[in-house]
Amino acid sequence: MTSSSTLPFNIPPPQLYYDGQAQVSTSNHQFPSINPSTGSLITPIPSASNADIDAAVISAQSAFPSWRATPPIERSRILLKAASILRARNDDLARLETVDTGKPFSETSTVDIPTGADVLEYYAHLVAGGGLNGESIQLRPDAWVYTRKEPLGVCVGIGAWNYPLQIALWKSAPCLAAGNTMVYKPSEITSLHARVLAEIYTEAGLPAGVFNVILGDGKVGSYLVSHPGISKVSFTGQVSTGQLVASSAAGGMKSVTMELGGKSPLIILPDADLNQAADLAMMANFWSSGQVCTNGTRVFIPASKSSEFEQKILERMKNIRAGDVMDLKTNYGPLSSKAHRDKVLGYIRIGIEQDKARLLCGGLEPMEDGIEGDLKNGCWIQPTVFTNCTDDMIIVKEEIFGPVMCLLTYEDVDEVVKRANDTPLGLAAGVMTRDVNKAHQIAGRLEAGIIWINSWGESPAEMSVGGWKMSGVGVENGKRGLEAWVRNKSTLVELGGNVETVFK
Repeated sequence: MTSSSTLPFNIPPPQLYYDGQAQVSTSNHQFPSINPSTGSLITPIPSASNADIDAAVISAQSAFPSWRATPPIERSRILLKAASILRARNDDLARLETVDTGKPFSETSTVDIPTGADVLEYYAHLVAGGGLNGESIQLRPDAWVYTRKEPLGVCVGIGAWNYPLQIALWKSAPCLAAGNTMVYKPSEITSLHARVLAEIYTEAGLPAGVFNVILGDGKVGSYLVSHPGISKVSFTGQVSTGQLVASSAAGGMKSVTMELGGKSPLIILPDADLNQAADLAMMANFWSSGQVCTNGTRVFIPASKSSEFEQKILERMKNIRAGDVMDLKTNYGPLSSKAHRDKVLGYIRIGIEQDKARLLCGGLEPMEDGIEGDLKNGCWIQPTVFTNCTDDMIIVKEEIFGPVMCLLTYEDVDEVVKRANDTPLGLAAGVMTRDVNKAHQIAGRLEAGIIWINSWGESPAEMSVGGWKMSGVGVENGKRGLEAWVRNKSTLVELGGNVETVFK
């Protein structure tokens, strides 16, 4: 395979990676990597065959015994070295993510790469400081129990297209720190980072076979998930795909972590500062062009303040700056692909024609401000706000995963909490208020795995995050995130010298 001249800077062409080196695919299939800001081809990407997947799993199986036996402090040193390399190459990696995802460089350089490195450092320090220690329990003077946290084996990480490198690190960092090995498959929409990350791990001293890369679409992922050599699957993506992945993994009694979709409510209480609330709603809807699973797309406003709030949103829409995604002034990018752009436009059309919501701004017309030259061929859409929305509208009930805000009004707190919870999804929720006591009370009633009070979107390495209901299984990050990559072994020791039996 030859690489395209549009690959950013001097990165190697995408390839499979196992046995500690890049590998040529044995299949004849390739798929295109497209720059979503211009619609141009970046490079063809090779898809793995079943034989390639088998080879990657064998590589991971072969590396597992020695890696699990490596003391945590030594594993920590390697992971910290990888984090140091990531930070040193922050801007180059951010440019790569920007070309691949379409997200502005102002975003990828300050969030995507740094927060991925944060998680790698967090787990390296956690296991070095005893995070894998078990416990000892004295049962009686002559008997005690001790527990061990042991790695699972070969694990699969399946990444999402919206935060490619960050999610790859969210999965691989705790996996490798715990002593497991990994076969990682990125989304076919954004695959450019995978080989680069594998080579960074190798450069940092990670033994061959501990981190491996397979490329391809859902068929490749399906074969990988169902592989008998796999002990765990960690998946990030939409609910319907997650259900299929979880079902396949369950058939082999594999452990799973599922971080799926959301339709998160942002409740603005009557006492909230409306300027602050409008700023928060903008971040909760238009960061990453709305392509964030936790986005607060159902914004609940007191009915008496809806008109004032709408005006504050309109004022802030002027601060959205589309354009050259490498320009630090740009804060709004295209959607990830033409297929996804068409899907989001379809929802906007439903909002206008079927739901009959009032279009406050945005809509179906092509985006023009800042879109010049090659950008006209990209996957751009207008950031859109609907108002006069009701709970039964399709745009309010279904995850759109794009820059579409829905404004809803309410009369009292009990009503809005009940409506906020009236969804099969439960990934995140938020409350904006000056009354912290009331915020805590409402947070306790909201049915979601992540709650933000007077904030939105921050997800530090120390914070365990995961969805409730159909939004996922298990958590990522934080101390609990490490537990998802180990299994417990309990040993009872009898020191009394006599075996108790009823058969004497």
